[in-house]
Amino acid sequence: MYEKELEAIKKANRFRNRVVFDKNLLDLASNDYLGLAQNKKLFEKAYKRVLKNHYFSPKASMLVNGYSKIHQKFENLLCKANGFEKAIIVGSGFLANISLIESLVRKNDTLFIDEEYHASGILASKLLDSKQVITFSHNDEKDLENKLLSCQNSGRKVIAIEGVYSMNGNIAKKEIFDIANKYNALLVVDEAHSSGVIGENLLGIYDYYNIKIEDNHIKMGTLGKAYGSYGAYILASKNIIEFLQNRAKPIIYSTAPSLFDTALGYESLKYILNNKKALKQKIKQNLNIIQSYLGINSKSLIIPILVNDNKKVLKIQKILKENGFLVGAIRQPTVKKAIIRLIAKVDIKPYELKKACDLIKDLNANK
Repeated sequence: MYEKELEAIKKANRFRNRVVFDKNLLDLASNDYLGLAQNKKLFEKAYKRVLKNHYFSPKASMLVNGYSKIHQKFENLLCKANGFEKAIIVGSGFLANISLIESLVRKNDTLFIDEEYHASGILASKLLDSKQVITFSHNDEKDLENKLLSCQNSGRKVIAIEGVYSMNGNIAKKEIFDIANKYNALLVVDEAHSSGVIGENLLGIYDYYNIKIEDNHIKMGTLGKAYGSYGAYILASKNIIEFLQNRAKPIIYSTAPSLFDTALGYESLKYILNNKKALKQKIKQNLNIIQSYLGINSKSLIIPILVNDNKKVLKIQKILKENGFLVGAIRQPTVKKAIIRLIAKVDIKPYELKKACDLIKDLNANK
């Protein structure tokens, strides 16, 4: 079954596979922006924290008896660090987006979602009445405002954007925050790729723009990127968090997040806050290399290099692997045009990053 569909995917050079990569490859492909996935000290601290608990598995939904002091302690630190009133831990970023969009957009409400929002949010929007969903041009505050003004629905307005967009590395515009406040719209910000990477305290886009947290602001972040763990969190006002825990199906009907992953997220957040100066210096150094060698002026660690040829992008990835570097070869439907996606991770040595950039530049120039 599905032989014809699989053959069509292969012919288009869009076939994907799971691979256990050589551990000796230098990782320039993952979202482990700060290299914390290899930090043994954080792992050991998280392990000891869970070991002190009287049970080690979440056992049940958070609304039954799966909620633990480990979850609560992390939520409290997230609120304190980010300036939000209340937090709730969720199993993954995918589930967090389903939770937010499916539950917050009620009858007569309207969702305004960036066209390049993460696939989980786009999927969640399909659970709504199509008349309730309006897509606006990527990072385009003027298009968003025009569509807000022309909307005829009488209910709440919910805007969904990302802090840093996962495929192109673009940072959300400050004007979109201003528009959300102007029209009293709920603003959902997916900070999966911005938290831990940008901002004075490396806390993401709210921190980057030094935005005062308002009741209409909602921040969603994941632990599977800069935090080197797995899971997600939602930060918002007390009312919104309590509404989610009573209406969001992925929260109500899912087993509570892993205790170990939550403990690891807690240790990673403390590490980031305590080492922000050194981490910011490394981020700046790597972005300067990217600017110098690839001519790309980026504020995030996501570096997309347009190739626009599925066959060629796979060839470039293969040659880079042969030279010891692992990069992403991103094709449709994830992106409109094929790209090499390089992650300028801070645990990569400067000379290694320079060598990878030179290789990519040369390979992409060859037709």
